[in-house]
Amino acid sequence: MRALVWHGKEDIRCDTVSDPKLQDARDAIVKVTSCAICGSDLHLFHNFVPAMLPGDIMGHEMMGEVVEVGSGLNGNLKVGDRVVVPFTIICGACEQCKRGNFSVCERTNRNKHIADKVFGHATAGLFGYTHLTGGYPGGQAEYLRVPFADRTHIKIPDGLTDEQVLFLGDIFPTGWQAAVQCEIEETDTVAIWGCGPVGQMAIRSAVLLGARQVVAIDRLPERLSMAEAGGAVTIDFEQESVVGRLNDLTDGKGPEKCIDATGLESHVTFALPDTIYDRAKQMMGMESDRPHVLREMIYVCRPAGTISIPGVYAGLVDKIPMGQAMNKGLTFRMGQTHVNRWTDDLLRRIEEGQIDPSFVITHTARLQDGPEMYKVFRDKQDSCVKVVLKP
Repeated sequence: MRALVWHGKEDIRCDTVSDPKLQDARDAIVKVTSCAICGSDLHLFHNFVPAMLPGDIMGHEMMGEVVEVGSGLNGNLKVGDRVVVPFTIICGACEQCKRGNFSVCERTNRNKHIADKVFGHATAGLFGYTHLTGGYPGGQAEYLRVPFADRTHIKIPDGLTDEQVLFLGDIFPTGWQAAVQCEIEETDTVAIWGCGPVGQMAIRSAVLLGARQVVAIDRLPERLSMAEAGGAVTIDFEQESVVGRLNDLTDGKGPEKCIDATGLESHVTFALPDTIYDRAKQMMGMESDRPHVLREMIYVCRPAGTISIPGVYAGLVDKIPMGQAMNKGLTFRMGQTHVNRWTDDLLRRIEEGQIDPSFVITHTARLQDGPEMYKVFRDKQDSCVKVVLKP
């Protein structure tokens, strides 16, 4: 089969690789009909995330048709079923899964011995990601082996297109969880840094959850226009002071809820003291992540407010103003997404027409064009916000 394969920093190729096979009674094989490039894939593309190996198959946002099932699925999943595959691999039976904390499933990370040393305690296995999360082959491919398939799937009813439901596997529940973690009240201003795909989903989630005002921060016109269409007030950080404008919009009090939909590659296009510092330390290997957005959020957030972090951080950050955060009494909520906790509700909202997540798609291409589309997505060429690939 063909698949997008990691060969090193900024080197993704469409290779011919072996077809996946059933390895366990709970496995299923899915023929991928649609997959997507995620902002998290760019962290791997730039080699910011450790423990990637040449030959790893990329991708964690995918869906398709079940073509083979293991003997242990007992009718839970059948050949011909149409499914979205969440990026988190879950057993459904461990203590964390029983609590709905699916992204920290205790059984699916097959490199647990390594992850325990790095993280203190291992988290769940993830598709198409670092070997710290199991090193499972991803879904930017023609076929995908799904382990624990009786639990690691979202069954899709007839009548919905791939484009409507594909993002149930990652960015839609990620944006939703980011907003839910804020415990939004009807009087709240919710400020969202980053208007990429996750930020766009967080904007619409905050609106659906009843925020009084949603403010979206970015610099790219196409992203800001998409955010405005979703109900947000927008701030172009290259043209305006983010802190000043947020204070103006909140009568000097600051937003109650702040969402970091940017993560470790946070930077601005002009030089600020902290961004110069971060880039210098990163080049010297003394810091892995650039937390400009996180610092700004802590500074501008209203006392007793909440900071929600769906943006991915991979390693070490520096100069985090913990004194400000502690004295202002801020609450931090963060983590990989507990996808299956949210998908029944979100699928219902799609079916009822409350939201159509396909709005975020700007580019559709063939799987073999994937390596070039990584660069288009990274460089935001041709007003690119979200890429869907068709194997």
